[in-house]
Amino acid sequence: MMGRLALILIAALLGLAAAGAVMVGLFPPEPRQAPVERVLPAERFGTR
Repeated sequence: MMGRLALILIAALLGLAAAGAVMVGLFPPEPRQAPVERVLPAERFGTR
């Protein structure tokens, strides 16, 4: 009885994971756009 319950629970979790993967595949999240930050070389701020 306990083994059958564990098997049903594992199957339900796998089914939920598969359904979630299908939903993400059908409706992918929109990419977030972030500004590009350029790194300035240290010698530009050196003393003359």
